[in-house]
Amino acid sequence: MGALLLFLCLLAPFVLACAARGRRRRAAAPACGKALPLPPGSMGWPYVGETFQLYSSKNPNVFFARKQNRYGPIFKTHILGCPCVMVSSPEAARFVLVTQAHLFKPTFPASKERMLGPQAIFFQQGDYHAHLRRLVSRAFSPEAIRASVPAIEAIALRSLRSWDGQLVNTFQEMKLYALNVALLSIFGEEEMRYIEELKQCYLTLEKGYNSMPVNLPGTLFHKAMKARKRLGDIVAHIISARRERQRGSDLLASFLDDREALTDAQIADNVIGVIFAARDTTASVLTWMVKFLGDHPSVLKAVIDEQEEIARSKRSPDAPLTWADTRRMRMTSRVIQETMRVASILSFTFREAVEDVEYQGYLIPKGWKVLPLFRNIHHSPDHFPCPEKFDPSRFEVAPKPNTFMPFGNGTHSCPGNELAKLEMLVLFHHLATKYRWSTSKSESGVQFGPFALPLNGLPMTFTRKD
Repeated sequence: MGALLLFLCLLAPFVLACAARGRRRRAAAPACGKALPLPPGSMGWPYVGETFQLYSSKNPNVFFARKQNRYGPIFKTHILGCPCVMVSSPEAARFVLVTQAHLFKPTFPASKERMLGPQAIFFQQGDYHAHLRRLVSRAFSPEAIRASVPAIEAIALRSLRSWDGQLVNTFQEMKLYALNVALLSIFGEEEMRYIEELKQCYLTLEKGYNSMPVNLPGTLFHKAMKARKRLGDIVAHIISARRERQRGSDLLASFLDDREALTDAQIADNVIGVIFAARDTTASVLTWMVKFLGDHPSVLKAVIDEQEEIARSKRSPDAPLTWADTRRMRMTSRVIQETMRVASILSFTFREAVEDVEYQGYLIPKGWKVLPLFRNIHHSPDHFPCPEKFDPSRFEVAPKPNTFMPFGNGTHSCPGNELAKLEMLVLFHHLATKYRWSTSKSESGVQFGPFALPLNGLPMTFTRKD
């Protein structure tokens, strides 16, 4: 209950802002009625809506499932101070995220924009967003990242050595691994002298990310904003040094291309934003993979067999992995896909209607939030039989279009998905071939904050096999 109250307190500014905007919209609305009806559903109490119902259970997904069962694949509700339309069909998700994406803009609390940087890719639409997406996609394409395998492997091996024989918080260790890979992919290996200070500043920023946005000395938000300023200074120094020499092939080099005409402030906002995007989601999937493989010995054995076969094919036991090796990890890739489906780290995403929109005879009013419910789609028995069962073999056949969206969909889908999959494959090659792991005696379960995670970050002991 304490965690619930804290979470609701953290949401208070977002709730108040949405409520204020809602009052302005109602005041500005014309007196005449709308020809189209709103989607079915209920709106709950004034201002708070159904927020308490959403978070009264330990699993917020129960709220969405109940609503869908009662009202169907499109329904209205009122949560976090905002009127919302939830959509839980592949067709509706495609409508919002792909075919009519220009009618729905990404939306975040203003405090988040201040922390990450208002010119970061997440907050953009139109030509500027398309320009940024092209630059990020260019740096994180398979062609660009294939040469990074040895460097990512070195980070994985260092991480595993530090866990050996220790009881660790799996999620926290996976976050550190993902952060190190992100910094490598953004700055390359030449800027490592700045990395430790940059990392510490980022960790301070992260601690304040979900805090109350009160910028007073001593508060987490104030400390986070100071760390954000220092992060900007460090990135600016790196940019200045990089401009004076050969650019390289990392993300920073892509941003610094003379033809792209990005300002230093734009580059800094997007570098910090990419660090944020690359960390928690990848770490969450890796944590769930450890959990699911530990719970399913036959699947773990298949992964070990596959990875040991790749290890035996190398010229020597110490020979590094190659991009070609990762393309042979078909079973492990299916485990990654099934982990992302079952865990559905991103249960939904927020959009906001930029004008009145009609969908299947219903009105989605301008300013309303629209939430495609990824988890509901991923757990639909219509698309995935026995959806609660962990079964990687279901991905031996490609899923139907728009039924599997772990990285989102459309122009705002994750442009770093290939890098994320690569770092998972590299880590699990060495984890499966060199280590065994066992859970602590802690209580099993799931926690939400905001991503779904094994309880307490999955305390685990990793031990080298030899």
